[in-house]
Amino acid sequence: MYDFLLAFISYVLYVVEMSNKPSSISALIDEWDTIAEFASAVGCGYEAARQMRLRESIAPGHWGKVVSAAKARAINGVTFEWLAERHASSSKAASESAA
Repeated sequence: MYDFLLAFISYVLYVVEMSNKPSSISALIDEWDTIAEFASAVGCGYEAARQMRLRESIAPGHWGKVVSAAKARAINGVTFEWLAERHASSSKAASESAA
């Protein structure tokens, strides 16, 4: 019985975390009411935040503040690894379109 309960609790925690995890950089930024609010929360300018949303990538220099801001808003799943995966995908797509 204990194993079942532990498995069930783990599953519920996983579902809760995944349901609140943004699917993209733009979805993450959309968690704020405006791009300006996101920019203020992560300490960058409006245009930089707008470009992050447009490019679906956040420069590594901003990751620490983005992770902290997401945590403060209880946005699950935004980690350095999550940001790195999106940054790598965006960089790969940009290099393929340039070729």
